This record gives sequence, C-alpha cells and structure tokens, in this order.
Amino acid sequence: MTSAGLAELVDLDRYPIDRPGSAEFDDLCARCRRELDEHGVSILDRFVTDTALHRLVAESARHATLGHASDVVGTPYLEAPADTWPDGHPRLARGHTRLTAVAYDLFEPDAVLRRLYESDALLDFLTASLGFPVHRYDDPLGGLNLAAMYEGDELYWHFDQTDFVVSLAVQSSTTGGDFECVQDARTPDDERYDRIAALLAGDHHDVVTLPMQPGTLMLFEGRRSIHRVSPIGGSTPRFVGLFGYDRKPGTRSSELLQTIRYGRTA
Repeated sequence: MTSAGLAELVDLDRYPIDRPGSAEFDDLCARCRRELDEHGVSILDRFVTDTALHRLVAESARHATLGHASDVVGTPYLEAPADTWPDGHPRLARGHTRLTAVAYDLFEPDAVLRRLYESDALLDFLTASLGFPVHRYDDPLGGLNLAAMYEGDELYWHFDQTDFVVSLAVQSSTTGGDFECVQDARTPDDERYDRIAALLAGDHHDVVTLPMQPGTLMLFEGRRSIHRVSPIGGSTPRFVGLFGYDRKPGTRSSELLQTIRYGRTA
C-alpha cells in the first residue's frame, strides 16, 4: 500500500506508522510498549480517519449479514475442563457467549478492514511496539474477522489463548457492549484462582472498563487479563474488527474452532 493509500485509512499525523526510524515512530512504539508492560493494554483512540470510519460502519453493516451466528456455553479458560477439578472451581465455570463472526474470505480486497490488516506498515508497527516479530495468520477464515453483536449477545469472562490481540472498534451498541477486564488477573506463576472465583461470583471491585470508542485500535494481552463484553442492548449493533497475528508464521485455527465460529472449515 502506498503512503497516500495508508493516509486514507490511518490518521498519520497522530500515529506516524508510515515513518519507521523516525523519532515520532520510535516514541509511539515506546509508548505502546510501556503501556503494555504496565497494564497489558495500549489504546490508540482515533486511529483511523473519519472518512475510513464512515466507510467501516457502512461496510460492517453489510458484511455482518454474511456472518455466522454462534451461541455457545464455555469456560473462562476456553477449554474442556478435566474432571479432576473440585466442585465450584473456576476451571469448571461455564458462561454464555453469543455473537456473529464474519470470516476473512468474505471481505472484498478493497474493504477497509482488509486493507488495514494486510498493510505492511501496520505489521511493522506492531512488531516494533510488541518487541518481537509479528506474523499474520495463515488462515483464510480466521486471519481477519468482524465480530457483530446484537441485542442480547455477550462474550463471557475468559482469558485468551494467544499472547496478544489487535482489535479495531467500529461501532458501539446502544447500551452495554462494554469491554471489561481485570488487568493482570493471573501471572505465569500464579493462576490466582481465588480472585477469579470471586469475580465469577460477582465481585467486580477491580474490574476496569476500557474505552473503545469507534475508530480505536487496541493492543491487548488477553492471556494475563481476564475480560468480557457485557450484554448488548438496543437496536444498534456493536461492530469490532479482529486482526489475527502471532509470534510464529503459519498459525491456523483448528477445524473445530472454524466450525464453531464460522459454521464451516477452510
């Protein structure tokens, strides 16, 4: 993508991702790295231009009609729990997740989300900010997704199974749809099951609501911070773009995950 093409999508005055090696680029990456180290999240508000956001909203409304609606019950650890856990353990907790997912192969080459995801400038910026090489998913369905959520939809409390997630807020729902998390809810050495059990029982004293205004790009380390999307209310759906990256090349969703999320396999 040319610099002019990138300027149509990203506010390059605020976020100079097209200028690697410049002081402004280095300062931005250092800010993101510092925020990730301190809080596990870096939020870049008004990342996309107003023109791009206007297109994103219209495109998302159209793409959402092509998506697959899933309605599942799962655990906070996104796994089938072993039967060795005692009754009441967080590993056995189950909650409701319902949303509509639009797969990568349903986006036209000139769709704004696809152009952003396939931008080498964005990839290089993420590599510099995260501090390690970043690769796009090698997945024709899971590389890029649009998550559309309608009245009554929600995302249950969970930890991610990947080190980081990159998302772009496109449209907020009428009510609800808040991205809520407990930052640093666990560490590699301590799962802090007592705190997770209290959270699932309704103790929200350290829950933080992260600002996800339309146009916001978020880098989030969801493996360490448990999070959810609160139930959606009203007639306006919530749209969020999800960009699939990993530390290693060749990452691909399992056929089981593809079937659940997209209703088909690649």
